[in-house]
Amino acid sequence: VTNCTSAPTVPPVEKRKLTLGHSPDPDDAFMFYGLAKGLIDDGGYDFEHILQDIQTLNERASRGELDISAISIHAYAHVCDQYALLPSGASMGDGYGPMLVARENLPKTEIASRRIAVPGTMTSAFLALQLWLERPGERIDYTVVPFDEIFKT
Repeated sequence: VTNCTSAPTVPPVEKRKLTLGHSPDPDDAFMFYGLAKGLIDDGGYDFEHILQDIQTLNERASRGELDISAISIHAYAHVCDQYALLPSGASMGDGYGPMLVARENLPKTEIASRRIAVPGTMTSAFLALQLWLERPGERIDYTVVPFDEIFKT
């Protein structure tokens, strides 16, 4: 019989650091809160939370700069060779997601002739706009404006 009371101590294992990109929007904040605050098991990883707008995250993912990142479903087609689509975390649904806002009610034909503010060219909002206007891949008069500034324009 061995005396186990004097067993050697095992040095702590250094956690593997992973970069985790997500937006500061309330839906992402809700999804990542438990992990960010240490309220759930981190699985032995040290997550570095990087908060940026979705277009910036899309661009960074296209360059492979982040280990894990929230991205637009539109951007996924451009990065599917570098990233796996996870089974949870979507923040788009019926009544929630891309929307088109205007100061006045305009017919679709009039909207198609106006300059439109979009949060980025790789965003689901831009893809949805192209599909709604029935102009996928065609020229739309748009300007890229950070998501949180679109309502101000």
